[in-house]
Amino acid sequence: MKDELFTMMGEMPAMSPEMLARMREEANRNLLRMKHFGEMVMNPKEPRVGPTPRQEIFRTNKSRLWRYESRRTVRTPLLFVPNLGISRPYIFDLMPKGSFVEHMTQQGFDFYLVDWGVFGDEDNGLTVEDAVTKILPRLARKALESSGASEMSVLGYCMGAPLSASFVATHPEFPLKNYIDMAGPIDFAHVGLFGKWLDPRYFDVDKYVDTLGTIPAEMVKMGFKLLKPTMDTSTNLNLWWNLWNPDYVSGFTALNKWANEYLPFPGEFFRQWVRDFYQQNKLIKGELTMAGRRVDLREIRCPVLAVGAKEDNIAPPACVKPLIDVVSTRDKEYVELPGGHISLIAGRGASVHCWPKVASWLAARS
Repeated sequence: MKDELFTMMGEMPAMSPEMLARMREEANRNLLRMKHFGEMVMNPKEPRVGPTPRQEIFRTNKSRLWRYESRRTVRTPLLFVPNLGISRPYIFDLMPKGSFVEHMTQQGFDFYLVDWGVFGDEDNGLTVEDAVTKILPRLARKALESSGASEMSVLGYCMGAPLSASFVATHPEFPLKNYIDMAGPIDFAHVGLFGKWLDPRYFDVDKYVDTLGTIPAEMVKMGFKLLKPTMDTSTNLNLWWNLWNPDYVSGFTALNKWANEYLPFPGEFFRQWVRDFYQQNKLIKGELTMAGRRVDLREIRCPVLAVGAKEDNIAPPACVKPLIDVVSTRDKEYVELPGGHISLIAGRGASVHCWPKVASWLAARS
């Protein structure tokens, strides 16, 4: 009976060389996945971040100004203004061949990075106005002095865009050559979920700050995690799928380190940030004042580039693009690139789409 059953079965079809090659490749990848997973669990290594050589030019209280020198083939240096609080600025110089700072210096730009610092309870009196009218002007002047240039371009990323735009709009004496807003909200009527959560009908910012003082890093982290609750699951699935690739693993390790190092907000900074920007949308309305000066974005008369990310759920394109409609210059451009809020500035997509665009746009005007 057994022999009869076997003779009734058809012959197994022979596997094609391509199928065999794919099976061998997947088997090898599974071995590498297990190897790298074991190393990550049993012998985790602290990733090396911030590899580009730099020099501290100036320090005021907690804030620092870093200079990354280049061959200086582009005459006008660049001042980069990131967010205050939330996260650490080494995301812009994450790892070799994965660094916006490295890319820009290789393109011949002297690069100056504002590092706001890590604020504690003793800094709770710091306001947005202090950052815009006291800290940032001093750092910008020091950058200009250090460079020896007559003019300077300014790039604001994320929260750094409304902060730097407020600075340049109220300091016409600063010799601004070009201005770039990269994923920075300008019209806060279109900021997505954050705008809904911080709506004054549901969120009492005064009670929040008066109760907590400093806004803890864990609460900042929770807010960003709630924007996309499935992010950790999808991130871990992507890690497993690419765990065979050592380059992916090293990039993931560095980015994961940054993504879990949230920073607190000074209480009064958070109060003004939420009230004046999110709840009352004063910047785009022209109702914001800093040190007695009205923040009028029409005063930005240099060439302007605004960069939005199609999948950005922190600063959606609709809140970035309005800058182009307000500024008083004919040389202005808005581009919308693939990716999200972080992948616009860091990662493979950024190195293909965003970094070359920013560098070429600036070089043509510097």
